[in-house]
Amino acid sequence: MYETWKGVCAFMPLLRETELTELAASDPPLSRVRLSDSRNFWRRLLGFLGPGFLISVGYMDPGNWATDIAGGSKYGYTLLFVIMLSNLMAILLQSLSLKLGITTERDLAQTCRESYSRTTTIFLWIFAEIAIAACDLAEVLGSAIALQLLFHIPLVLGVMLTSADVLLLLLLQNRGFRRLEALVITLIATISVLFGIEIVLSRPEWGMILSNLLIPRSAIVTNSDMLYIAIGILGATVMPHNLYLHSAIVQTRDYERTSEGKREAIRFANIDSATALMLALFVNAAILIVSAAVFHRGGHFEVAEIGDAYKLLSPMLGVGAASTMFAIALLASGQNSTITGTLAGQVIMEGFLQIRLKPWLRRLITRLLAVIPAVIVTILYGERGTASLLLLSQVVLSMQLSFAVFPLVKFTSDRTLMGEFTNRTSLKYLSYAVACLIAVLNLWLLAQTFRSH
Repeated sequence: MYETWKGVCAFMPLLRETELTELAASDPPLSRVRLSDSRNFWRRLLGFLGPGFLISVGYMDPGNWATDIAGGSKYGYTLLFVIMLSNLMAILLQSLSLKLGITTERDLAQTCRESYSRTTTIFLWIFAEIAIAACDLAEVLGSAIALQLLFHIPLVLGVMLTSADVLLLLLLQNRGFRRLEALVITLIATISVLFGIEIVLSRPEWGMILSNLLIPRSAIVTNSDMLYIAIGILGATVMPHNLYLHSAIVQTRDYERTSEGKREAIRFANIDSATALMLALFVNAAILIVSAAVFHRGGHFEVAEIGDAYKLLSPMLGVGAASTMFAIALLASGQNSTITGTLAGQVIMEGFLQIRLKPWLRRLITRLLAVIPAVIVTILYGERGTASLLLLSQVVLSMQLSFAVFPLVKFTSDRTLMGEFTNRTSLKYLSYAVACLIAVLNLWLLAQTFRSH
């Protein structure tokens, strides 16, 4: 603990160390969740369920909606394979993240700080903060659009109102981590049920869905516009800040800090993570499927705006409640993402810089970084501008991804650090292959963007 206070003193020299101790004591880290003493598999698993669902929220946030709606309306079911591939990558990378946290009892940010030079650490922290700002931007815009659609609140005012959700977050944090997880799971269930109904109403072509889900199309790479949306889907699905967050919150379980206890914790945490991310796959695929079945099939190939999708759903499906269900799911998605964004911000700042901020202050900072550009774009360009900003935020997320993925793969493949839990050779090469694929896709996107200009 002394090293933590020493690090804080380096940034806040005017405070005495005793004062820093009192400050941190007033804002303790997340407490550990007690597990059942029963050896029953399902009871033990129930105790570990939760962190994976918190992480999965980031994989179905409003940024996903923008990319999935744009991809479905313009290219039909073609980009379903990208959603499937992104989700498989997410399961692999989140598995590495949780294994790092459980094995080393350090999150990814802390491990970076302890392994790299000060300069490298600062650069990685800056890239991580950019990713959080991009994600928060998507949450702000998504929630504001949902408020406008449901209650006719002006978009600019909706952007301002979304800053108030910090109060809900603080209330939940004070009542315990399990309550936080319960709310998240409830909102995820709401989104899933509503989109399950939307899929049934849209009557999609199941054969085309299955074909495009499993077989990639060459146009995804050769068509620069399609590639831009594809990488946006990748950025919206595999989120860099989630890798930092997952490695931290899996440590909230009160498992035995022994080789046997860690092995059990990794097994159950992987089940939790994979289950939650498969649910996220369903939601993402459902958004694209509904968009393809309703808009692309109906000849509306340029529906990239969430507002346009809302207006067209009910008339085209002939069901008045379709648009309302769509907007409610969007609002649930935006508010859900608020929770993980704040938690990730705390983990990243504390891990990289050893600075602990009050949750309300951390939330205020990240919200301002998102609200300011959102308000400016909304005032200048209206709804059209917000849609472009949503898609751009997801591409920015994808650009930051490699700076979290390569360190993660390196650490989990390091026998000195991981011991008996080191990645097997096959897993090591697969993980590096995924990291390189992400990097290559981003470089390709940059080349295509510069060529088009």
